[in-house]
Amino acid sequence: MRRGPLITRSDGAPSPAPQQLPSAAAPSPSPSPAPQQLPSPGRWLPPALTLPLLSLAAACSDQEPAPTPPPASCEDATPWASAPRLPLGATQETATVALDGKVVVIGGFSGSQGVLAAVQVFDVASCTWSMGPPLPSPLHHANAAVVGDTIYVLGSLIESEFIAAGSAWAWAPARSAAWTALPAMPAGTERGSAAVGAIGDQIYLAGGLRGDALATLSSYHVGTGAWTELPPLPVERDHACGAAVAGKLYVIGGRRRTLGSISGAVYEYTPGGAWRQRATMPTPRAGVACGVVGGRVVVVGGEGNAASTSGTFPQVEAYDPAADTWHPLPDMKSPRHGMAAAAIGPRLYVPGGATRAGFAATATFDILTP
Repeated sequence: MRRGPLITRSDGAPSPAPQQLPSAAAPSPSPSPAPQQLPSPGRWLPPALTLPLLSLAAACSDQEPAPTPPPASCEDATPWASAPRLPLGATQETATVALDGKVVVIGGFSGSQGVLAAVQVFDVASCTWSMGPPLPSPLHHANAAVVGDTIYVLGSLIESEFIAAGSAWAWAPARSAAWTALPAMPAGTERGSAAVGAIGDQIYLAGGLRGDALATLSSYHVGTGAWTELPPLPVERDHACGAAVAGKLYVIGGRRRTLGSISGAVYEYTPGGAWRQRATMPTPRAGVACGVVGGRVVVVGGEGNAASTSGTFPQVEAYDPAADTWHPLPDMKSPRHGMAAAAIGPRLYVPGGATRAGFAATATFDILTP
């Protein structure tokens, strides 16, 4: 079932002096030390203060404890490597972004289908998880992107009824210990599960879900807080991949609300211009994860596979916008949908998702080096 990637830029804004962090506690001499406490959410924490995977605790009553993980690995195994499982356990329908060498997993559903306000943060350098500040309210299928040093959440779905919400927030980890409210989406444009991409000072949201699939294209200006309605997609689309490459927005795959309407269509939008259709994705699907690696949009997994009893897709395919061509990549080790992905350098980080169509959340976390 689910979300998208991002392009970042630097706005040059001065940052105040960082908050003084407490010193790490010395190891206990006891042979059975008490579990380490969860670091206070807020600004980025150094590796010495991040929480080891096995001692992470759920932040809310509807968040399940982490299952016993396989051996942690952040090695250079290719093309796929396993990484430490999500700290709160099974999670799906998240938004995922990358900032400052960290993968940030936002909201979603827990394994018991509770809606989460949690923000789970993976440090690539130390191969460890910690917790960020919780969102002001629980959500899933959030529309998220990064511009400069700030993470933006612009609309989502809420509650188990998939109600469209227009609330918007920002978090700048280097400067702030909490989320800050932003101008909400204009009435009538609230939605989640949009295809998202950031170009310069603008974050673009294409399509999405509000009861039914939408063709709406909106932009949010991070400097002024202004929302603008733009030429709509040629077709309604939700649960599609969104990416920005070389100043253009791409919307890949998705569906029109039902699993029987999955699509491989690719649409390109030039800001200030119009939409045009590009080369179709070889494997039509929705609920994919994607990210931009080496100038290519890498699309992973998905939902709606009638040929599989799980209903999920293992396929991984890369789109080259410059050549308008598609290239197959090695299949996922654990096929799933309902996850988002984020790229850092040459790797795509794919946390969580669901192993069967609908609700079947997992804590699996894989890393792809295309």
